[in-house]
Amino acid sequence: MYRSLLLSINALCASVAWAQAPAQTKLSVQWEELTAAEFRDAITRAQGTCVLPFGVMEKHGPHLPLGNDLLNVRHVSLNAAQQEYAVVFPAYYFGQIFEAKHEPGTVAYSRGLQLQLLQETTDEMARNGCKKIIIANGHGGNNSLLPFFAQTQLDTPHDYVVYIMGIARSGQGPEPKRRSNPATDMHAGEIETSVSLIARPDLVHLDRATQESGADQARLKLPEGLYTGIWWYARFPNHYAGEGGVASRELGEYATKNWINGLTQAIRAVKADQESLRLQNEFYERSKRPLETRP
Repeated sequence: MYRSLLLSINALCASVAWAQAPAQTKLSVQWEELTAAEFRDAITRAQGTCVLPFGVMEKHGPHLPLGNDLLNVRHVSLNAAQQEYAVVFPAYYFGQIFEAKHEPGTVAYSRGLQLQLLQETTDEMARNGCKKIIIANGHGGNNSLLPFFAQTQLDTPHDYVVYIMGIARSGQGPEPKRRSNPATDMHAGEIETSVSLIARPDLVHLDRATQESGADQARLKLPEGLYTGIWWYARFPNHYAGEGGVASRELGEYATKNWINGLTQAIRAVKADQESLRLQNEFYERSKRPLETRP
């Protein structure tokens, strides 16, 4: 009788625990958190759409972490993917950052390796079912690298499409009043620091922001349209452009929300895009026989 009572109690406890357990485990948007079986389901749910948050390791004034760009763009990517499901690739910081090699903590890979590693990464993502890859940029120094990479995809046939999503911090709604000059607010300044106050407030040290100058040194006198790679160092040798100390959560919430909304819309548009791959394949075929091309 005692044994029967014990079995009944155990059965009751088990049924209560089962009732309290969630009906279905939520499918993570993070590639690294998924099991192999879950990954298959995730790719199906995402319709083959994946996001590659792209940053670097570099100094961000005296008050922000070295991985600030990556931390911010990953925060945005994860939030956007939760609104419009997509699989988000792990931390990727192998971008272009030669202009900060004089600062401690900077990790600058050679130009050839940057392109090769990114190509092999997108190839591997595609081999695993990511046929639509959105590279979400979080670093201004990648603004030339990433469009160039996307353009080079036309060199060799691929069964997937690469899309580039830039930093979009303005958009809907009135922007909160700025307290610094927008013309020089480019790196670790008011708006980037404000976004960091939302993404990783625990790593922001506003009290240190005035320890160095983020003013434009204007050490080059060249005509507009004439470019040289040393332009950034000539203007901002401290690798700090703007006034991070005047950052605010209000501006951060505005900028982060717009960035997330922009990436969310991009994910939806990419999912709906049926033309890019078709045109890409058409181009590959026609490029084999250029003499057959007719006006």
